[in-house]
Amino acid sequence: MGVVITGIGLCSALGDAHQTQQHLLRGKSGIRLSQPFPALPPLPLALMGDQPQTLPALIPPLVQATLTDASLTPPLPNWGVVVGSSRGCQGNWERMGDGGQPLTTWLSHGPDTGATLTAQILQTPGPVAAPMAACATGLWAIAQGYHWIQQGQCQQVIAGAVEAPITPLTLAGFARMGALAQTGCYPFDQHREGLVLGEGGALFCLESQRAAQARGAQIYGEIIGVGFTCDAYHVSAPDPSGQSARAAIVQCLERARLTPAEIDYIHAHGTSTQRNDQQEAAILSALFPHRPPVSSTKGATGHTLGASGALGVAVCLWALRSQTLPPSVGLRDLAFPELNIVRQATKAQIHHTLCLSFGFGGQNLALTLRG
Repeated sequence: MGVVITGIGLCSALGDAHQTQQHLLRGKSGIRLSQPFPALPPLPLALMGDQPQTLPALIPPLVQATLTDASLTPPLPNWGVVVGSSRGCQGNWERMGDGGQPLTTWLSHGPDTGATLTAQILQTPGPVAAPMAACATGLWAIAQGYHWIQQGQCQQVIAGAVEAPITPLTLAGFARMGALAQTGCYPFDQHREGLVLGEGGALFCLESQRAAQARGAQIYGEIIGVGFTCDAYHVSAPDPSGQSARAAIVQCLERARLTPAEIDYIHAHGTSTQRNDQQEAAILSALFPHRPPVSSTKGATGHTLGASGALGVAVCLWALRSQTLPPSVGLRDLAFPELNIVRQATKAQIHHTLCLSFGFGGQNLALTLRG
């Protein structure tokens, strides 16, 4: 059963879906030096406003934007919901611990808050899931919605991920690991320093092709393959062999019935960390000898952790619709000449895209889209 995407809702440090797309094509970055917490030093961050967001505040406008784009109005009683987050309401919990919020509100700030709030807005008693797979969360959520429709559990699903990760504990944790950049985010660059945290999310209306056609919906693209593997190697570091990440991409292509040469654009995970970029470059150069265009947009939006793959899917859909390759913002001095990195927005013939996410714990997910 064909599964198509008929609506996109997105927010990032660059703005809403339209603003993010336009700023990205112009090579603009939403990353700025900020100090939202006086006890911590200033850092480059991709904030959506003057102060860090909370997940419960991000969900309602994002859901509404997704429904508006798909020309839908609640109630939508037969829809499924798969909305994930790797950090959930951690910022709210930290404020509760500091006495900033009453502890009596903890029940409304669980790890499933994004999914349950979305279900309430849709007024649907359908299946609801709140996956959590570190930085692979967004792609996993979309894959879960795709599988529900393929299996006949429902004909329509809202799927994606939302993240509000800029909290004292998150910043301190990544700093302790030595993973935070000090000046900016430069994926695949010789002088990359580490990741830059960003806020935002992306949700999508997934529908069976039959349901979408029956209501005359616009179609951005079709999901045609998913691959999901786990390194089973380390709590945070990827397996140095890269074999599990490679397997996820190979599975994805086989299920999509595509050869590597048929991929026209790859949205890389591209975190701007030393280890991820080096290993990802090695995997891509080995699997795709025809050197398809590659970019990471984290230099523009920051790393939205669990939502990063969902933002990547939106970027792939925009590329398919506009036939324009998005640039890898922040790149100055390419460290991996074996990759065909997109440096500025470029017109191209794009039929199939590949979106990648590699999460902590070795959770590897690949998703292919057809225009």
